[in-house]
Amino acid sequence: MTISNGHRPEPRFDWFIPIDGDGDRAGTLRAQRPPTFDYLRKVAQTAEDCGFYSMLIPTRFANGLFAEDAPLAETWTTATALAAVTSRIRFLVAVRPGFITLGLFAQMAAAFHEISGGRLDINIVPGGIQNDFERVGEVSDHATRYERAEEFIEACRALWQQTQPVSYAGDFYRLEGAYCAPAPGDDAPRFYLGGASPRALGLSARQADVHLGWIEPVEDTAQRIADLRGQSDATGRPVKLGLRTHLVIRDDEEEAWASARSLIADAAPEVKAQRQSAIAGTPMVGQKAQAREAEDHRLARHLWNGLSEVRVNCGSALVGTPDQVADELLAYWRLGIDEFILSGFPHVEECHRAADELLPRLRQLIEAERA
Repeated sequence: MTISNGHRPEPRFDWFIPIDGDGDRAGTLRAQRPPTFDYLRKVAQTAEDCGFYSMLIPTRFANGLFAEDAPLAETWTTATALAAVTSRIRFLVAVRPGFITLGLFAQMAAAFHEISGGRLDINIVPGGIQNDFERVGEVSDHATRYERAEEFIEACRALWQQTQPVSYAGDFYRLEGAYCAPAPGDDAPRFYLGGASPRALGLSARQADVHLGWIEPVEDTAQRIADLRGQSDATGRPVKLGLRTHLVIRDDEEEAWASARSLIADAAPEVKAQRQSAIAGTPMVGQKAQAREAEDHRLARHLWNGLSEVRVNCGSALVGTPDQVADELLAYWRLGIDEFILSGFPHVEECHRAADELLPRLRQLIEAERA
């Protein structure tokens, strides 16, 4: 079902917590700004002060932006601590099913949700980075991880929303008269799911509240959305759409491109080799799409994937002036995307830049089309 622009919700804009570290250089052996709690708190409070709706906190088992042995903030502990020093902004916490007992996770998430005043959502990551699961003793194929993730979501929803005690019988998870206290009920965390493969899109069509895609050229994103809607129509479930991208915004376009190139100018060969090994032969469709080869890493006029040389997962950025980037994001909004997860290096300064220079222009453009 197509919803007219006038009836679409207000767009949501989220920011990102750099648990790998931060700075204006990526891919060096160590970050200019290590991911200490004091620094990540500054990022979170800046995003809240700038009016962002939520913050994505990724999940890793090794550093994914600098050398693999560089300092890394653990996801769940970090999110919990940041919730205590903020009051309004939400947390979109990435979770990989299979690494924590289901019942314990459901209780932890429910407690976080209550303590934070209902500010938790969950980004389920079924596939993961190549060899990342294996380094901590988890060995399973790609299909198994998606099947397990589906049961994980179903069982969590049962514990959070059904009358207790709860029973659930799956191939990977079983509940026998289980309880979850506190139980969020109808205010339970929402599930975000990503991925570009048919399996990922099918899982989103069946289970996601929001399907989250990494930025690609507009025409490729349009095809992903069409494929998702085809599966969503078959399930009868409407799925909201989100987009994840980095930003490199400057007052002058050439300055923006120079800043983008400088991000990876000092990247260490060891880090590039580590990232290449995570991509080579991966079954993840989205990860391969992020790292596709292009002259000067330019996938489109303002879309650059140079960060894929040094960063796992989303490695593409929109590059240009505030007006140019606003126009680019408007094109994705026209496809039906209503939530945008943004980031820029360094995350404190670029959070201010995005909030002050980009979002007012983008909101104005969207409002004009909604009228």
